[in-house]
Amino acid sequence: MFKKHDPFLYNTLLSLSRDIFFYEKIKLKDNFETRVYLMFMHFSIMMIVSKKRGEKFDQKSYDNLFHNIENNLRELGFGDVSVNKKMKELNKVLYDILIKIELISKNENEFVIDHKLISKYFFELNDLKSGIYIDFKTYFSNFYDFCFEIPLNNMVREAINFKK
Repeated sequence: MFKKHDPFLYNTLLSLSRDIFFYEKIKLKDNFETRVYLMFMHFSIMMIVSKKRGEKFDQKSYDNLFHNIENNLRELGFGDVSVNKKMKELNKVLYDILIKIELISKNENEFVIDHKLISKYFFELNDLKSGIYIDFKTYFSNFYDFCFEIPLNNMVREAINFKK
């Protein structure tokens, strides 16, 4: 039996990750990995906000996100072995981002991003005193605040309306 996968979360995260801000102002490389890492940053923040507000993303949302990423890899020409390997790597990246962001934000009233985490996935942001690092950090702090203001049942749908 064919399972229908809902692409809405994926499309929302993809749209956020393709914001011209990241590529023109922050000067990130516009490639598959950068977009996926940005998607994971946004998704991690949404998951943290949901958890702090007493709800969790269901397994189906997570599964749908990774199913869509898998399909994207296949469209890029990756074979079965390469897709499986890449999916395992990406799963580890998501959990790395989620755990490290959550550890930092647990004890703070405001959202803070760890420089080591950011520079691990976004090499262009090694200098924590640079304007682009500060802009990047501010963007995600503002995204966190924006998500906190949205009713949980509308967060994914409304996230697309986030403006820096």
